[in-house]
Amino acid sequence: MKSLNSIRRNFSPWNDPAAKPYIQFENVTKRFGDFTAVNNLSLTIYEREFYALLGASGCGKSTLLRMLAGFDEPTSGRILLDGQDLRGVPPHKRPVNMMFQSYALFPHMSVEKNIAFGLKQDGMASADIAKRVAEMLKLVKLEPFAERKPHQLSGGQRQRVALARSVAKRPKVLLLDEPLGALDKKLREETQFELMDLQQDLGLTFVVVTHDQEEAMTMADRIAILDKGEVMQVATPPEIYEAPASRFVADFVGSVNLFEATVTQRDERMAELQAGPDLRIQTSNPGEAQHSATVNYAVRPEKIRVSSRAPEDTSVNAAEGEVFDIAYLGDVTMYNVKLDDGRVVKATVINSQRLADDPLTWGDRAWISFKPDAGIVLTR
Repeated sequence: MKSLNSIRRNFSPWNDPAAKPYIQFENVTKRFGDFTAVNNLSLTIYEREFYALLGASGCGKSTLLRMLAGFDEPTSGRILLDGQDLRGVPPHKRPVNMMFQSYALFPHMSVEKNIAFGLKQDGMASADIAKRVAEMLKLVKLEPFAERKPHQLSGGQRQRVALARSVAKRPKVLLLDEPLGALDKKLREETQFELMDLQQDLGLTFVVVTHDQEEAMTMADRIAILDKGEVMQVATPPEIYEAPASRFVADFVGSVNLFEATVTQRDERMAELQAGPDLRIQTSNPGEAQHSATVNYAVRPEKIRVSSRAPEDTSVNAAEGEVFDIAYLGDVTMYNVKLDDGRVVKATVINSQRLADDPLTWGDRAWISFKPDAGIVLTR
């Protein structure tokens, strides 16, 4: 039997031209009066995919979820599930269930009665309900808490009750709207992995809405970055982080240094950029940059070396400045280095040893440097 890690590692139906999307948003627009929440948006989601809609408040991600659930209808365009156009299909007749951030548990009911509620509403036989509830309790590891009321549970346990209730009816698609927002940081991190394992065990398609980049990067097979009702990029977490499609995506996901530059040389493999009077950049990731074009060079802080000692070659991919700010975070130390031209560069150093061999402190002169493959050229 394959491990969950093996399944996730080999799962990429979007790269198979013969694979048929399970959920399709086709040129969907949603307006509320004069406000356009979703603007001519198209997305494809595959069966058994863990798909994240990521963006700031007001970007349209929750509106997409509500339209898929049937709580709102598109102003124009189509939403298809397994080939069926969902327009006009009421929420209770869609093979979709939605789990809200508030969990919405019934306070007067026990854990098992909360899980059983939807099954009773559907008229399932009592014996079948008892069997299904037992399966759900085992699945979310809450068997010892079956008789407790929600107020007798921790936040993480309440979250698992809501999850069990959502999947008890065995929907084809589970929609999760900021599902971990009410949990503290440590519990949220633990629950992310529980959700991933549960999704694989159930074989369901999960669509999660979140504004938490780390949450999306951890859990999702693919992420759709949204802004003002439009799709900025859809890709796997490593692709989103290492190869952002635009300045917006690079700046939105994680921390990044962006250098505006002019392309001074370009061949098939390399490009040379001039980013201000004192910074010449050579890059092996030139993208679609053309000679003489104005572009942005994006490089993540962890790809930048910071040292009191000058690199061997200071003429390219290097600049000198002053340590402007320091944040010690235990596993890493973050440095802000103000270059001599006034720009501030962020660099992250892993604290692999208890004592640094090149200690830097506020006000020290320092060099920043990076390799040709450290960053990427962005043309939009």
